[in-house]
Amino acid sequence: MTLHTVEITTGDGVCQAALAIPDDGGPWPAVLMYPDAGGMRDTMREMGERLSSLGYLVLVPDFYYRLGPYEPIDMRSAFANKESADKVIGMMLSYTADKAISDADAFVTYLESLPEKLPGGVGITGYCMGGRLSLIASTSLGERVAAAASFHGGNLAKSDDPDSPHHKAGSIKASVYVGTAIEDQSFPDEQKKLLESSLGQAGVEHVIETYDAHHGFAVPDNGSYDEAAADRHWRATEEFFGSALGSRGD
Repeated sequence: MTLHTVEITTGDGVCQAALAIPDDGGPWPAVLMYPDAGGMRDTMREMGERLSSLGYLVLVPDFYYRLGPYEPIDMRSAFANKESADKVIGMMLSYTADKAISDADAFVTYLESLPEKLPGGVGITGYCMGGRLSLIASTSLGERVAAAASFHGGNLAKSDDPDSPHHKAGSIKASVYVGTAIEDQSFPDEQKKLLESSLGQAGVEHVIETYDAHHGFAVPDNGSYDEAAADRHWRATEEFFGSALGSRGD
């Protein structure tokens, strides 16, 4: 496994990202992996490497690049007090849907330019905030995205939010997998039902599953990390992308 730090030119500047490339064979299907609200840090690089070990080129972008350099966020304590919570929430709110859509085009264009990439649509996955970004990207990129996954993503079907991705379900050409958490205020049952209905009416091939774990279950440096649920999420990821994208040079 080879991990590179790369720079991607976007409409607003230069975004650093981690690019993981399997060591043997190729070409490989490509996957864009969005971090959670904590942004880029070692845990996310390691998760990108793990996904890459299944047979994928994996790009993990630092989507907060417009804010300039920032200290890695400790997600175990990020919401422990008002000061740290306000900081993270401010970072989240600064990354609007318009910025996400513009960046997604740049990120996927970069992946499409790599000689190691297998022809065909890319996969996208993400966690928490990144799960929402995964679906937002899939609404804007059409057939360039073959598969989009979201794990404990928040606000995926918020009826009063014009940027909620469910509003544009008809634009999604990808297969969709959503792994939700229990007792998740950012994605309650009413949102789950609305997303299910929206994807179904749009004819989007999709699976929505609820994991017996709490928000943040898949990310090791979250206080709510759940090893059993995380293992299940890796199995689901391998099966989902393996079916939609292929793997290991297949």
